[in-house]
Amino acid sequence: MVATRIFVAALAVLATTVTASSQAPSETVLRGLSTVTVLSRTASGRAALSSNLTVTSGIQTGAIPQPTLLPDGEQRGQSLRDADVTSANASQLADALGTALGAAYVARAHSIDREHYTVAAESITRVLRLATGTSGPHSNEGKYLFGNGTTNGTTPVSAEWMKIITSQSGEMDPFGRAYHFPAGAPNADRYGDSRPFQTAPELRRFTGRDSFNMLIDNTQYLRGPAMDLTNSPSYPSGHTTFGYTATLILGLLVPERYPQMIARGAEYGNSRILIGAHYAMDVLGGRTLALYDTAHLLAEDPAYKNAAGFRKAMEQAKADMTKVLESACGKTVAECAKEDTSRFSDPAAVSAFYAVTQTYGLPVVFAKTAASKEDVATVAPEAGYLLTVAYPSLTLKQADDILTETEGPGGGFLDDGSAFGLYSRINLYEAAMRAQQIAANR
Repeated sequence: MVATRIFVAALAVLATTVTASSQAPSETVLRGLSTVTVLSRTASGRAALSSNLTVTSGIQTGAIPQPTLLPDGEQRGQSLRDADVTSANASQLADALGTALGAAYVARAHSIDREHYTVAAESITRVLRLATGTSGPHSNEGKYLFGNGTTNGTTPVSAEWMKIITSQSGEMDPFGRAYHFPAGAPNADRYGDSRPFQTAPELRRFTGRDSFNMLIDNTQYLRGPAMDLTNSPSYPSGHTTFGYTATLILGLLVPERYPQMIARGAEYGNSRILIGAHYAMDVLGGRTLALYDTAHLLAEDPAYKNAAGFRKAMEQAKADMTKVLESACGKTVAECAKEDTSRFSDPAAVSAFYAVTQTYGLPVVFAKTAASKEDVATVAPEAGYLLTVAYPSLTLKQADDILTETEGPGGGFLDDGSAFGLYSRINLYEAAMRAQQIAANR
């Protein structure tokens, strides 16, 4: 099926995809993200802010090497291709389905040109849009609320939303203030939270081919003409929110490749640092938001309008995905899933890469949560659906226990003891690997 392409320049468009659908839980999500606004009040918070810029700049310039899945030059080229977003088919993320299944999916779902695309099945497009139409608006709301207390840069938020910041004596524009580029200053973001290409002491420029095979410089995705982010607040990362949300959905539809799809989400988020568009904190915020919202959709939380009947919609999409992939691959999904020579074929390498993206080495802010594991079944039991939907032989309690056992380091800038904060330390790649192994042995 051919459709007109929904090409998202700065992801603000996602805010209007399913507008009323995600308003009810917005305050909870924004409150969870708001820990960034109080970092300047404590020594540990100020250290985290300082590290955020140092780490981001080091990764972007190459001064801080990473165990990326491709050699450095190729990985930067991948970051240029990752700058494009197609919310209807997520075809640019399908390479993590593996050599055989990735090709099978893209044969049906791909871009024709910058205006048109095909989809694999309407049911798959539907769940992608329901999911990204939930998390995308939350990301966009956060950008402007934390940037300058508005909904779009100019319209003030409600008094209720402003209390999310003022009730904890937080401050807007935390990055602009910390890095001496306050909103409206020369060369700063007009609406606050200037991005690293504006605040970092150095920006590495590089060229490569974008997803349409056009030679392009990374600054063209920062200052234009391909994408102009100079007046688009940084936190949280909308691309990362989309990337994780979409890879979770595709992975849940193809559980044989779920861990690899999760890793693709991490790579997609990391691309935003490499290209110079986002800080490590932006990426961590986007990941946490995507996991939180997706879990609540899967749990069919009544506060989420898009959650009504979501698991049934996922079941239909999975059935249709299986038909599409097996028709193109010529074998069962399980057989084709094993045919992989891609950068995701080495579990040790993928695990090592994912591990560095878990915290990006940022320092502890909340000592209390850093001291021990947090029990997922107690704090955020719905998180288990991130595993049970892929591996239904697991009970929700078993899934929650796996998530607890595989948790990453605690105490990060989001991990304040709240349910939302807990999602920031979930290591979903390791949890999915363990769940997959357990399910296979039953």
